[in-house]
Amino acid sequence: PYETIKLMELIKRIKEKFGLTIFLIEHHMQFVMGICERIMVMDFGIQIAEGTPQEIQKNPKVIRAYLGE
Repeated sequence: PYETIKLMELIKRIKEKFGLTIFLIEHHMQFVMGICERIMVMDFGIQIAEGTPQEIQKNPKVIRAYLGE
C-alpha cells in the first residue's frame, strides 16, 4: 500500500539524515525486510533469531515459528 511505502521512505530518510539507530516493533514482515539492516525475531516473548534479513528468511527456527512444521 501507498502508506507503507511512504512510511518506509520516511524512516530511511530520518535514519540517514540523523545517523540514528531505529528500534522498530512490527509484524508486517515485508515491511521489516524492506527497511531493516538487522532483525531480532521473538516467539512468545523469547528471542529465537537475530541477523540480517537474508539470514532471518533462511533461519529454521523462524520458519518453524511462522509457518509451522
